[in-house]
Amino acid sequence: MGRRKNKNRIVENVVILDAGAEGKCIARPEEADGRVVFVTGVVPKDVVDLRITKQRKSYWEATVVKFHSYSDERVEPFCEHFGVCGGCKWQHLSYERQLFYKQKQVKDNLERLAKVELPEINPILASENTTFYRNKLEFTFSSRRWLTSEQIATGEEFDNRALGFHIPGRYDKLVDLNECYLQAEPSNTIRLAVNKYAREHDLSFYNVMACEGLLRNLMIRNSQTTDDLMVMLQTTAFNEEVEKLMQFIKDSFPQITSLQYVVNTKRNDTFQDLDIICFDGKDYITETMEGLEFRVQAKSFYQTNSIQAYNLYKITRDFAQLTGEEVVYDLYTGTGTIANFVAKQAKQVIGVEYVEPAIADAKINSKLNGIDNTLFYAGDMKDVLKEEFLEKHARPDVILTDPPRAGMHPDVINMLLRIGAKRIVYVSCNPATQARDLQLLDEKYSVKAIQPVDMFPQTHHVENVVLLELKE
Repeated sequence: MGRRKNKNRIVENVVILDAGAEGKCIARPEEADGRVVFVTGVVPKDVVDLRITKQRKSYWEATVVKFHSYSDERVEPFCEHFGVCGGCKWQHLSYERQLFYKQKQVKDNLERLAKVELPEINPILASENTTFYRNKLEFTFSSRRWLTSEQIATGEEFDNRALGFHIPGRYDKLVDLNECYLQAEPSNTIRLAVNKYAREHDLSFYNVMACEGLLRNLMIRNSQTTDDLMVMLQTTAFNEEVEKLMQFIKDSFPQITSLQYVVNTKRNDTFQDLDIICFDGKDYITETMEGLEFRVQAKSFYQTNSIQAYNLYKITRDFAQLTGEEVVYDLYTGTGTIANFVAKQAKQVIGVEYVEPAIADAKINSKLNGIDNTLFYAGDMKDVLKEEFLEKHARPDVILTDPPRAGMHPDVINMLLRIGAKRIVYVSCNPATQARDLQLLDEKYSVKAIQPVDMFPQTHHVENVVLLELKE
């Protein structure tokens, strides 16, 4: 009864206290009885009236109904789609304060969750570029366009088709993007041209509810270290209409070095299990790093901020303290980028990754760069990293690990404790799960260095690199 009575209640003159998880901010009004209230669309030190939208035992969620005063940490968002599009949720916060709260996020998670002895955290490494820093974007076609309240109020008739990003919390509605500040040109120009062509030629946009429509997805990848540019179109069929669209893209943008398409008739947009057809050019683009070349195919994983990835990998290599005599295990190696990056400073590098195509890419990248001291294996980490594997290969002196957001499986952590490598360098995109794993590793390891890295400006996301050393 209490929940029903209090839901949608208005709480007035609330001071926003802090930035929290998932880009939300935190308030603690008296009416919440000690609970934290998560609020979207605000920054710390805003003073607002809130409408409570969700109530749980330990927290509430709320939206703003009125601003009384604005924080001095606010800046004017530069994107016209801010507040509607699901990306770049921290545009209204100055970059200096973004870095402050990301550093604080790392510190809070490690102190509160890891509960281990920690050294002083190094200042976060800022991104050189705060806009146009991504090398890959995937835009979705939809016949269900999202209209803002302002657009609805005009009474104007709008084309319901959209090519852009999903609205937060809605898998079926998209914002039709005009200009996006995440990827450098010609990304915007290509997307707008494809959108215009599709409308003028009355091509059908995919309806995710009805599972029908021709055009599904447009992926644009650009190398930030070479002039290579990839465009891939995802459709439900390859017919004369699609062929003409592909030819239009080729003729309009001769700078594209890899033009591809994939036919997907499934209910989701994943294409890892589908054949990709090269319409024109190569089936890959190339990134470079310290003289190394990395082939990036449509299915390949590569850090989406190439420039900052280089800095991240240098930190990882420095933390590893390699002399050329070490055997290194690179866990969750992906396409072997870090493994190949550190190979010259190691005796041998052994990479393990769940995704088989990624391992194929890792092997290609080693061969491409004349690296002959790497080995790569595909399989679930907890199933591969067992005593039989250690008996077959030399035991590692150093372990590099860059797991997914969920962190490492307990079986993997137990094996790391049994192996007892001299050093572990733990790269994480989620300081909360990293902190959980550090607590488990504390049985045998001490945290010696911590370096946050900002890979994604205008968002709450932060990478963190931790050096662990075996206790004496």
